[in-house]
Amino acid sequence: MKPTRVVNAIRSLRFAHGEMTQAELARRIGVTRQTVIAIEQGRYSPSLELAFQIAGVFGTPLTDVFQYPSDQEEAL
Repeated sequence: MKPTRVVNAIRSLRFAHGEMTQAELARRIGVTRQTVIAIEQGRYSPSLELAFQIAGVFGTPLTDVFQYPSDQEEAL
């Protein structure tokens, strides 16, 4: 599995929402805790549907959860 360039704020969002556990987030979006860990660590990109579900759990726009850095930003 190729690592993704997509970065995310899932860990900080979990802590901002009552220190939600990875297991609780997994339960709410219907995946395993291992899947949440892989997404959080950038080892796996969720499907678009799953990405929207994650954003929905936190009540935040998709772009507040996931970002795709451009080559310009990486050069900084």
